[in-house]
Amino acid sequence: MKRLSVVTVVATVTLLFAYISTSKGMASAAQGPTGGSRVVVKVLLSGSAPTPAKVQTAADPYCAKVHQAEPSLSQTVQVGSDGALIDSLVFVKDGVTGTYAVPQTPVTLDQKGCVYIPHVIGMRAGQPLQILNSDPTLHNIHPLPLINAGFNIGMPVQGMKQTRVFQKAEPVFHVKCDVHSWMSAYIATFTHPFFGVSNSQGSVELNSLPAGTFQIQAWHEKYGLQTQSVSLAAGETKQITFSYRAS
Repeated sequence: MKRLSVVTVVATVTLLFAYISTSKGMASAAQGPTGGSRVVVKVLLSGSAPTPAKVQTAADPYCAKVHQAEPSLSQTVQVGSDGALIDSLVFVKDGVTGTYAVPQTPVTLDQKGCVYIPHVIGMRAGQPLQILNSDPTLHNIHPLPLINAGFNIGMPVQGMKQTRVFQKAEPVFHVKCDVHSWMSAYIATFTHPFFGVSNSQGSVELNSLPAGTFQIQAWHEKYGLQTQSVSLAAGETKQITFSYRAS
């Protein structure tokens, strides 16, 4: 009987510690807060924008043919009307806590017309990235992350798809093609959903933010990082502008 009692006590203590550990794990993975606040961001380029360089695609007969009538241009600096700077990644750098559910709907990176589409991607860490080859020519995708595991895969068949996942949050990293040197894209992965890429109007909306103070950053391939601090009351909307100078 005494032996049975000792076994019972040990088992009970083990279960108790397991429960405590699980409870702590659940607490550390608390649901990240959301709310009705938002930041409306404008990204602008002042001064004379550089003329986009013509991309030399003659090395691949298909790429040369598809751009025969309309030459492929560098995507490094793309400017819309009234100085709107396109493809700037805007995101909350600091001020967000907690865990946010990761969407399982894939983000698509297409290889079409011998360019990567889109040029800049913000996505969640753990979210699937679907890579598509829409061209009838060999492409190769070669991301160069420093934190996540990289890969280097050939995609020789039109319509071919590959799915990969970057499991960890990571600042912007480069994606290149070893077959076509001009093909270039950028990806950043986040633990939260508060990010976006500026459109043809240079606009990004960071929606569903809770009340609080946040460090907002804008990143651009050529012009780098800028940071602003924004404080939001519950349900408040604020507008901010990131202004880069052409150089």
